[in-house]
Amino acid sequence: MTKAKNSFERNFALIGAAGYIAPRHMKAIKETDNYLSVAYDVNDSVGIIDSISPESEFFTDFERFYEHAWRLKRNKMTQLDYVSVCSPNHMHAAHIAAGLRLGCDVICEKPLVPTSEYLDELKRVEQETGKKVYNILQLRHHPAILELRDKVANANKSEKHEVELTYITSRGRWYLESWKGDPRKSFGVATNIGVHFFDMLHFIFGKLQKNVLHYADDLKASGYLEYENARVKWLLSIDADDLPEEVKGEKTTFRTINCDGDELEFSGGFTDLHTVSYQEILAGRGYGIEDARHCVETVETIRTQRAQVAQSEEAHPMLKQLMKARSY
Repeated sequence: MTKAKNSFERNFALIGAAGYIAPRHMKAIKETDNYLSVAYDVNDSVGIIDSISPESEFFTDFERFYEHAWRLKRNKMTQLDYVSVCSPNHMHAAHIAAGLRLGCDVICEKPLVPTSEYLDELKRVEQETGKKVYNILQLRHHPAILELRDKVANANKSEKHEVELTYITSRGRWYLESWKGDPRKSFGVATNIGVHFFDMLHFIFGKLQKNVLHYADDLKASGYLEYENARVKWLLSIDADDLPEEVKGEKTTFRTINCDGDELEFSGGFTDLHTVSYQEILAGRGYGIEDARHCVETVETIRTQRAQVAQSEEAHPMLKQLMKARSY
């Protein structure tokens, strides 16, 4: 039986409840004093709901989930206010549109959608429904990123900043067997694990002026981006062998930005950023479709170009090592 919300609560639905990132959304819903009314996933390994919202309805059939959501609209105390989307990347556009047409605002994980064409279509659905789409761009709330942004904004510098972005996050063999390893569903490494880093670079350094791909395979990608205020050599990898020797055996993830020789290691501080993102959205300060456009267009360009031989001044220092490791 669906619980009626209190007057101060908002009712949430969650699509993709069995996914890796879904618990952060459940936690954010709870920590912002709201209620997870109903959840959906084709998989039923969602026992974590018991520790967050045991009264929530749950469906493994989307039609039954959608029919239930429509029935909730009959009562102002049970109708849904928000739909949170954590489904596989290739399903985001359809699930966002479904949430909007339920009369809900929608909060969606990154990447919002794969192409600018999808963004334009979602804008039309926003106009048709009067509801709004928000994207989780959590790095815009990371204290270390905000500090770097302020530092760049206040720098009296005539030359562009020299930046190296390195993100290595170990994934096991399961990854390539899951939807994440299928480029038709995840849209590849640069999109799946890199899109919010490209958003961060735009957030800090301004508009993108040049986008060159140097290497891409199922596990790794590297290239060069030039912004209004920075030249960026970037590398992304899900191969544990690429971790720096000093962190192997100690950490499974390594994130770092080197800006003009100063290293900003920001592997920590991620666990609460979804709650901060929800707080900002609920306060009317969330990031919408146009905020996400820049990073969506960046990864779309990366996916649709051929790798070029890297100029020495544009190559990430680890590029040669990365190109040697072609097998898992």
